Amino acid sequence: MAKLYFYYASMNAGKSSTLLQADFNYRERGMETMLWTAGLDDRAGHGRIASRIGLESAANAFQPETDLWAEVTAAVRQRPIACLMVDEAQFLTEAQVWQCARIADAADIPVLCYGLRTDFRGQLFPGAAVLLGIADALVELKAVCHCGRKATMNMRVDAAGHAVREGAQTEIGGNERYVALCRRHFVEEMAG
Repeated sequence: MAKLYFYYASMNAGKSSTLLQADFNYRERGMETMLWTAGLDDRAGHGRIASRIGLESAANAFQPETDLWAEVTAAVRQRPIACLMVDEAQFLTEAQVWQCARIADAADIPVLCYGLRTDFRGQLFPGAAVLLGIADALVELKAVCHCGRKATMNMRVDAAGHAVREGAQTEIGGNERYVALCRRHFVEEMAG
């Protein structure tokens, strides 16, 4: 039976490169995959998954209204799909996470979701909250704080590198906007 996996981590832990390596492994064995990423994250271009180490691939772009169950089952009628992989899974809606579970359970296709667990305030993203609740397997990928401890938090910074404490939950950005920190240093910076 296929499973729903959630690979989560702070920024800069290699989530996208891990996804792309898994995709390569399936394709190397002649198996078809289907890749998805958040339509609102266009840093690498619309419908592209890219890692900081230079790996990248085309992907389908999901929006809040995208019905993943309908999209995947329509694709399966055209070709077999051995695995579904979702990058930026924190941006999935609750309904979309349940659609991913249905794909694993009813279509018997493994679903590998990769994303952030928490935002810049330490609060769960809606998609991550549901994944943490219903995924068959939770896998934490590791990033490193400047002190050498495991980084579990994402601090948003302004142009001067100072902690941002307020704002919208979602603001797309990379190393210029976010710093991965251990909880201790995150709390110190946010208390600032």
